[in-house]
Amino acid sequence: MLAVKFEQVAAEIRRAIADGEAKPGERLPPARDLAAVLGVNTNTVLRALRLLRDEGLLEFRRGRGITVAGTVERGSVITQARELVQFARRQGYTTHELVAIIEQLG
Repeated sequence: MLAVKFEQVAAEIRRAIADGEAKPGERLPPARDLAAVLGVNTNTVLRALRLLRDEGLLEFRRGRGITVAGTVERGSVITQARELVQFARRQGYTTHELVAIIEQLG
């Protein structure tokens, strides 16, 4: 199955972070500039940036732009944790109960 365009853009930015081209704390170029470089619509870039924000890789700050918040590894942990929380909720566990389970395991 082919990846959706915004997912391809997100993958390219993820790779840049993994390769150290964009380090935590660094600002990304404006979405309009990224779109021009990548040859895609600005809305596609914005959707990819929101996805990466939700993964914990990017941080949006009014007046300061978009900065790299973490590493790809941190983003992977956040994604897995989000999936675990969703799974636990479907099984009837509260967040408090899930935290207690994790603390027991740690």
